[in-house]
Amino acid sequence: MTLLLLSNSTSDAGYLVHAQPAIRDLVAGLPPASAAAFVPFAGVTRDWDAYTALVAAALADTGLDLVPLHRADDPVATIAAAAVIVVGGGNTFRLLHELRRRGLLDPIARRVRAGGRYLGWSAGANLACPTISTTNDMPIVDPEGFSGLGLVGFQINPHYTDAHPPGHRGETRAQRLAEFCTLNPAMPVVGLPEGTGLAVRGATLTLIGPQPARLFVGTAPPRLLAPGPLEMIA
Repeated sequence: MTLLLLSNSTSDAGYLVHAQPAIRDLVAGLPPASAAAFVPFAGVTRDWDAYTALVAAALADTGLDLVPLHRADDPVATIAAAAVIVVGGGNTFRLLHELRRRGLLDPIARRVRAGGRYLGWSAGANLACPTISTTNDMPIVDPEGFSGLGLVGFQINPHYTDAHPPGHRGETRAQRLAEFCTLNPAMPVVGLPEGTGLAVRGATLTLIGPQPARLFVGTAPPRLLAPGPLEMIA
């Protein structure tokens, strides 16, 4: 499988600008105007048509033909014909709810396992994992189960940060992930800071971006993962 799982879409440079080199690597070798099925369902306060226009503009230089699933007459056929599946960020619970309700989880997983490429950021990165249990989002809707696509054998926590504002008495991100790992000791979690992502090509895993990620496993202290090639996790 070929996947690009990004922590974030926005930066001071603009929408998906920081990820353009990695996105070009993802789509390299595809024919011009290859179809890309866009999944906008994580959008809640963002209108899905407006979301599609934003992503289409950001990916214009790739030559992909972006087809939004909410406008497709036959979403399953659109997925099956797509060279790339693009899953945008937003609320992960809403994303999973809509995909399960529409019966699109299995078609997406089948397409990617059959050779379709996968680009996801934030909620879209969470969706590629075994479950969405390490998302940062509020459960604003019941997705009737937390199981994701299972395209990778580990969990991702997008937007990972070690920040702890003065006076804030709530748990840090590391403490929240430690809770997950305590109850799921065999499941690794990669904390992806802003500007980073994971590129998967078959058995090769690479951390892209300017800073290290964090690997959480069981009750062991988190381990730094330096940018560059990594051993495959789980």
